[in-house]
Amino acid sequence: MREVILLFAGACVLSAVFCAILIPLLKKMHAGQYILGYVQEHKAKSGTPTMGGLAFVAAAVAVAALAGLFADRLSAVAVTFGIAFLGVGFLDDFLKFRFRRNLGLKAYQKILFQLALSVIAGVFCYLNGLTYLNIPFSDLSVDIGVWIVPLSAVVFIATVNSVNLTDGLDGLAGSTGFWYFASFALLVFLLAGGRTSLSDLSVILCGVLAGYLVFNTNKASVFMGDTGSLSLGGFAAAVGVFSGNALYIVVIGIMFVFSSISVIIQVIYYKKTKKRVFLMAPLHHHFQKKGYSEAKIAYVYSLVTALAGLLCIFFV
Repeated sequence: MREVILLFAGACVLSAVFCAILIPLLKKMHAGQYILGYVQEHKAKSGTPTMGGLAFVAAAVAVAALAGLFADRLSAVAVTFGIAFLGVGFLDDFLKFRFRRNLGLKAYQKILFQLALSVIAGVFCYLNGLTYLNIPFSDLSVDIGVWIVPLSAVVFIATVNSVNLTDGLDGLAGSTGFWYFASFALLVFLLAGGRTSLSDLSVILCGVLAGYLVFNTNKASVFMGDTGSLSLGGFAAAVGVFSGNALYIVVIGIMFVFSSISVIIQVIYYKKTKKRVFLMAPLHHHFQKKGYSEAKIAYVYSLVTALAGLLCIFFV
């Protein structure tokens, strides 16, 4: 238990220190966020430093290395995928501030990068015998064999983009992610009958997000950007898929799922009727248009995620 506490505390402190160092550098580089014109509530946020994900991911990698997690193949590969998705997000963010616009990589370019990484993740699972799926709310575990490749690819793409869509308000993706990884840390621990490298990695990710949130809660001093959100999604998918708990992602990450579903519903319904289901999508913007504060929305998202995690853990 002491080692787990040290992992969390060390990750939290290092992440906060890295953020404190990075923010002035981002300001000096004029690496500010360009706000979409139709998000009227966010006009005052234009120019806020972005790419804060560099700080908490760097802290996670450093603590994971110090804790010896790279000695285990699963955690080492999980971190590698987190960094790989960070690379895609960084390129997107870099193009935005380099050309002073809100558009970085084109949609098809993002999907191609993500698809390649996601298929590689699926192939890794198949070649390393990670083909079992634990079924939520039961004691069942099913071996799906080669079908793990397409399933993993879909899970990675869906998770990465869902987390990315959720990153739209101060502290929203960070706080929701905190409870997501806290839930997975305990879930993986209980299902494995003890600590594993993936449960430790989840604890570290909790810690770095806690440190990052010091600077990201409303009013945010820094945004994680696609650099952080795509990486966070990569970590979220890797921990779930590599531990055999891919199906739990839908339950524990229910608020990430709602972000994606709300966008899909909005687009399909608007194309058919020229009317909107939500005042604005993703869902958190709908609540914001309804007059709820960013802090309240982030709190509710975190609460629902924590309760979903507890529900899963209760049935283990």
